[in-house]
Amino acid sequence: MDFSLTDDQKALVQAAADFSRAELADHAAEWDATSYFPVEVIRRAGEAGFLGIYIPEERGGLGLSRLDASLIFEQLSQGCISTTAYLTIHNMVAWMVASWGNEALRETWVERLIGGECLGCYCLTEPGSGSDAASLRTKAVREGDEYVISGSKMFISGAGANDVLVVMARTGAPDSGAGGVSAILVPADAAGIEYGKNEEKMGWKSQPTRLVSFDGVRVPIGNRLGEEGEGFKLAMKGLDGGRLNIASCSLGAAQHALTLSRNYLQERKQFGRELAHFQALQFKLADMATELSAARLMVRHAAWRLDQSDPEATAYCAMAKRFATDMGFNVCNEALQLHGGYGYLREFPLERMVRDTRVHQILEGTNEIMRVIVARRLLADGMIEALQ
Repeated sequence: MDFSLTDDQKALVQAAADFSRAELADHAAEWDATSYFPVEVIRRAGEAGFLGIYIPEERGGLGLSRLDASLIFEQLSQGCISTTAYLTIHNMVAWMVASWGNEALRETWVERLIGGECLGCYCLTEPGSGSDAASLRTKAVREGDEYVISGSKMFISGAGANDVLVVMARTGAPDSGAGGVSAILVPADAAGIEYGKNEEKMGWKSQPTRLVSFDGVRVPIGNRLGEEGEGFKLAMKGLDGGRLNIASCSLGAAQHALTLSRNYLQERKQFGRELAHFQALQFKLADMATELSAARLMVRHAAWRLDQSDPEATAYCAMAKRFATDMGFNVCNEALQLHGGYGYLREFPLERMVRDTRVHQILEGTNEIMRVIVARRLLADGMIEALQ
């Protein structure tokens, strides 16, 4: 069992760290303060290959593993958590189109998504269905060779600045549950789409979040991803990776917070000594590093299982997402506490990091739902024994 990174992975980490420092770190505070969506930087991320990370090479992507993607997102998020989080969503959209779109859809969209010419949104959550995603009400009714889509989606990242949406809509009967949902690609400027106001959020301010309404939106049947009724299954496959991606953003945030805390304890003096000499603060720093190391191992282990198509990958992704996002918020919060009043000032990055990491415990499935997923698997015969 070898936990070391390969030379190729070390090169990926270095490339992502370089991009993070050059393009993200110095601007994150301004983007947060002004709620600016840095589309030009996102497009440069595409030029660097960071918008098609795990799309196969034959379809124009880098063809990397989910573990490689985790390494990249961990580094990028040390520059800007919010912007990196959008990059993870865009990657998921591009991967879904490349994986399940027909040849015409791939030719039209995949290269443009990978290069950053077009930006994507993932539309699952609705105003009335959050954790109970299978109860969604947005419907797509067949009329001839078209779907007519009506309904609304809530909390959609990138909405209003996007070019394409992957929409989960009910193509079956109203009571058809998860089996009646299909995934449909919808151009963002299609007639009948309206975008709500940019929500004023606690964090994640460098990306817009809007309600998206569909009023008789018509798209060809060929815009469906996969088969009719497969949408929820595809959505859950996307979310396994999405959970690892957002967990990786939490790793990067915690790593940055740990570094800032170490530096602050070595520089700041109280009672005639550097703070680093106080054992209580040493213990706090040690606990932060320990929790980060544990979370990193969990995320990389879950990514490896997803890469191996392990039948229990979903449970491992849920465990890693729950632990890593709780850890990320806790470490950033502890780092703010270590900085005292300075940590609470907007002049310093920690208050933004606390705000940005808090939502990671909610999105891609709340951490309560992660516990439900894990518990259901644990109650199956032999599962607890299999975790050894």
